[in-house]
Amino acid sequence: MPPVVPPFLIGLVAASLVKRVGKPLVRGIVRTSVGVGLEVQRAVQQAGAEMHGLAAEASAEMRALHAPHAAATGGPAYADAEANAGRTGGRSKSAAKPRSVAAKAH
Repeated sequence: MPPVVPPFLIGLVAASLVKRVGKPLVRGIVRTSVGVGLEVQRAVQQAGAEMHGLAAEASAEMRALHAPHAAATGGPAYADAEANAGRTGGRSKSAAKPRSVAAKAH
């Protein structure tokens, strides 16, 4: 009759083996996933910067196309182009609201 090995002894031996093999394996998986996450984040930032650059180029082209026509006619686009000439970012403020008739009477 073979000797009987209690199940808890098998569990202790298996746990130590899993710890020796599993810990480096899990560490490698975590390290790889963090690296992939950082690469994805970097790629998203680059794509955002490229999109911002393309939007700035398109905005500049549209201003260049509309500025000569507006300057010749003296239209509001010409005034916007002059107002935005010193700004960075290319965003203009919204026009002020006209005062009501009741406000002018006082």
